[in-house]
Amino acid sequence: MGKVVAVCGMPGSGKGEFAKIMANQDVPVRSMGDMVRAEVASRSLDPSPTIFGEVAADLRAKHGEEVLAVRLADEVDNLLHSHAIVIIDGMRGTAEFDIFSNRWDSRFSSMAIVASKEIRFSRTQSRGRSEDGDYSQFEIREQREAGWGLMELINSADFTIKNEGSIEDLIYQSQKWLGNFSQK
Repeated sequence: MGKVVAVCGMPGSGKGEFAKIMANQDVPVRSMGDMVRAEVASRSLDPSPTIFGEVAADLRAKHGEEVLAVRLADEVDNLLHSHAIVIIDGMRGTAEFDIFSNRWDSRFSSMAIVASKEIRFSRTQSRGRSEDGDYSQFEIREQREAGWGLMELINSADFTIKNEGSIEDLIYQSQKWLGNFSQK
């Protein structure tokens, strides 16, 4: 059976870009952020910059900090039957880490994508997502996600990619990591 790698990082670090690179290498990717975006849509809410965090916090408050991980785990298990590696994009909390590491044990690893705050904010301003707002909303999001244990996840990740250069640099680093990881 295959391996699972959950990717974490602060907003704008490049988690989604890493996920796209992996998908282009035929590695299946499941996004926790997409789950929140789908929940916002299912509730017919206006996709304002604050609503995604509010919905994520609401889900966690009503169903536990691990709600998104639990919802995603069976789908990942199904993918593991036919894939050597599955990527989970957007792990943000220690409760999610606990679900994943307990479920997949030695077949589970974590990856942190890191970049400076200035670079990350600049990226959020240029990517055009409805959940991205001004600098004060960026700060609120950072604090909320840090409160879920995101900094602890980043600091203890099994692998780290520093993403402060070009997209070509991220592609190179990501493909190099995948080549090394696949050989283990």
